[in-house]
Amino acid sequence: MRCFAFVFLLFSAISSSAQGEKVFEVASDSVRFKSADGKIVFGGTLSKPVGKKSFPTVVMVSGTGKQDRNGTMAGHRIFEQIATYLAAHGIAMLRTDDRGVGTTTGVYETATTGDFATDALAAVAYLKSRKDIEPDKIGLMGHSEGGAAISIAAAESKDVKFLVSIAGLAMSGLDAQLKQNADLIAASSLPDYDKKRSNEINAIMFKTAYRYANSDSLEMKLNDVYQQWKVKDDAYFKTLNIQFDHFRFPIYSYVQNSKGVWYRYFIRYDAEKTIGQIKVPILAINGDKDLMVAADDNLANWKKFALAGGNKKVTTAKIPGLNHLMLPCKSCDNKEISKIQSGFSMEVLTLIKDWLYKTVK
Repeated sequence: MRCFAFVFLLFSAISSSAQGEKVFEVASDSVRFKSADGKIVFGGTLSKPVGKKSFPTVVMVSGTGKQDRNGTMAGHRIFEQIATYLAAHGIAMLRTDDRGVGTTTGVYETATTGDFATDALAAVAYLKSRKDIEPDKIGLMGHSEGGAAISIAAAESKDVKFLVSIAGLAMSGLDAQLKQNADLIAASSLPDYDKKRSNEINAIMFKTAYRYANSDSLEMKLNDVYQQWKVKDDAYFKTLNIQFDHFRFPIYSYVQNSKGVWYRYFIRYDAEKTIGQIKVPILAINGDKDLMVAADDNLANWKKFALAGGNKKVTTAKIPGLNHLMLPCKSCDNKEISKIQSGFSMEVLTLIKDWLYKTVK
């Protein structure tokens, strides 16, 4: 089902880029389509280059947290900027509201990374039904957790012809939790003794959640191991001869979150197995200042896991000075993001565009 509301953005079809590439007008078309089972209606925007008959089409898949189709995060409309740039350079993009956001129905809180992969495939199926989209040139682009979702989708369906990972996850759920939290703690202003305590209890809780993710006793096990740790930690803190203990682990909120379907699925996600099943070309890009998805570990895994499955068509790039949203940063923590005036990295946009030109014929 389509809503014919065209918006022409400010790009000149007769102008050229510095590289002599033609720059197209962009037509943004509001669209609606349903999931395979008909239970969810997705609302989105399809941006296309005007006057170009043959082009790749990318489906944008968001990361953790409810996001609108524009990828509005801390005042930055990340996905809209990507879509506009790509369409102006001859590449279409479909971006949708997440479940329970904007004009998309469904409940985000009861969905898993696997469900988001299914949503991505619903978008691919919709694009294949359109006469103006070439079915053999449709691929997925995933940000953060979206990297895992597009991996699952590509492993399940031959309809996905390429993948683009933007700070996309290529680690197991457990390893991702351990690494992300260790990096955030290392970058924090906590005293060293509290950093030690944080890493210790995080590792205990994450590994317990992993072990009992499919068990009815998960909540009980998490509370038990926390109480055991707390006794030892209290004794340890007394040896520090510090008057006030400001350290607090959010045990209640962590346990409640861990009981949910998303966390149970995510902590058991097997990136090595999933990426090893992908046979299509992959472009993976990370910023070297990313505290959420570690660049070196994840970029290495994209190549290593794909190669183990026989896929040598993997290109990786680590871009200096960029955070998790591919924005130039200084402190590079989450507090800084809303203060950053620059938009999504033009270097990354150009890299994506050039790779698609080269890869998708």
